[in-house]
Amino acid sequence: MIPMTGETVSQIFRDTAYIRIGGTDAETACAEYFITHLKNLGLDARLDPFDVQMGDVHRAVLQITDDTGIHEVPCRGYMCAGSGEVEAPFYYLTANDDKMSLAGVKGKIVLFDGYLGYWLYQDLCERGAVGIISYDGNVNFTDRDMDRRELRGWVADANGEKKGRKKLPAVHINAKDAVTLIENNAKTAKITLCQHEYTAQSHNVILDLPGTDAERAKEVIIFTAHYDSTPLSQGAYDNMSGSICLLAMAEYFAAHEHARTLRFVWCGSEERGLLGSKAYCANHSGELDRIGLCINVDMIGCTMGKFIACCTSEEHLVHYISYMGREYGFQTAPYQDVYSSDSTPFSDKGIPSVSFARAAPRETAMIHNAYDTMASMKTEHMIRDMEFITAFSERMANAVYLPVTREIPDKMKEKLEKYLCRKR
Repeated sequence: MIPMTGETVSQIFRDTAYIRIGGTDAETACAEYFITHLKNLGLDARLDPFDVQMGDVHRAVLQITDDTGIHEVPCRGYMCAGSGEVEAPFYYLTANDDKMSLAGVKGKIVLFDGYLGYWLYQDLCERGAVGIISYDGNVNFTDRDMDRRELRGWVADANGEKKGRKKLPAVHINAKDAVTLIENNAKTAKITLCQHEYTAQSHNVILDLPGTDAERAKEVIIFTAHYDSTPLSQGAYDNMSGSICLLAMAEYFAAHEHARTLRFVWCGSEERGLLGSKAYCANHSGELDRIGLCINVDMIGCTMGKFIACCTSEEHLVHYISYMGREYGFQTAPYQDVYSSDSTPFSDKGIPSVSFARAAPRETAMIHNAYDTMASMKTEHMIRDMEFITAFSERMANAVYLPVTREIPDKMKEKLEKYLCRKR
C-alpha cells in the first residue's frame, strides 16, 4: 500500500490548479512546490535547469475579406513564429498530406486542420505558402477558447534560416470562426504578428534514492512524469496525476528497501515537445548506460477509461504486465508501441520503457484545454492506479536480474524514427 492518502492527493490537485506553461514562472513555482513537498518527507530533490525558447506576443491580427466584407477574426499569434505582416489569397488545405492539395498553397495564407507538425510545416515552406492559420475548439461547445500555439524550433527546422527561409507568420483561431471562413468564402487574409522572442529556463526536478545492493545499485531505474500544462489547461489529468504518482512512489521507496538505484524526474516543458526529457538525455548522456528501464506515468486516475501500458521494449514486457494485472485482479491493457510522452527520448537512446496511463474517452476527460481539471479525476482510481504502478516498480527495483532486456526491437526503432520525424 502506498502511504499517500486520498486527502493528500486531492490537496495536491487543489494546490496546483493553475496553468503551468513550460518556461514560465508558474512552471517554476510548481517545481519548487514539489521540492518543498519532498523536503517535508525528508527527501532532498534538486532543480535541473535547461533553456527553452519563449515569445511574448504583443499583437496578433487576422483580417479576412469574404462575401460579407472585410472584418477581423479573433486570433492568437503563434509563439516563436517571428514578427511581420503578410497579405495574400486565402486557401483551405483540406488534406495535409495530399500532393494535389499542397500544390495550391503557393503564395497563399493557408488554413489547415489539426496540429502544425514537422512535415506539414516543411511542405508548406517548400511549396511557397506565406502564412498559416490553425484552429481548435468545438463548434458545438459554448466557449470560444483559443489555445496559444507555438512554432517549435525543431518544426521550423534549425537549418531553415541557412537556406534563406524565413519563419511563416502563424495565428490560431476558434473552430467556430474557421467554419465561418469557409461558409462565407474567404478570399484574402492578412496576418499581423508582433512579438519579443527570448530564451528562458524550464526545469526538471530530480530525486535520487540509492540502491541497497552493492552490485544491483549500479543499475538505475528512472521514473518520469511531466508537470507542465498547455496554455489553457490546469493539467490535472494531463499530467499532475502522473506527477502525484511519482511523489507517492518516492515516499514509498524512501521507506522500503530497493536493490537498484531509483531516480525520479519530474519533467518540465513536455507539452512543448518533450523538451525536459530531451534535455535530460542530452545533459546526462554519460549516465544513460546505467539506466535499465524508464517507467513513465502520464495521465492516470480519471473517473472513466481503461488502464493501459505502452511498452517501447521487447514484447515480453507486454505479457509480463498482462500476467501481473491478472495476478493483482487489476484490469490492464498493455501493448507494444511508442507513447507520445517523456519515455520516448529515453527509448530513442536504447533504454526500454513503459508508459502507464488511464485512457479516458474524450467525452469524459479532455486534455489540452480548459476542461482538464480535477473534476474529471476520481481519488479511488488514483490510489488504485498508483498502487499497481508501485507494485510493478518494486518488482523491477528488486529483481535478481532486471527481466526487461536492454534493447529496442527493430520495429520499435522504426516507429521512433517516424515519431521523431527523422523518417517520413
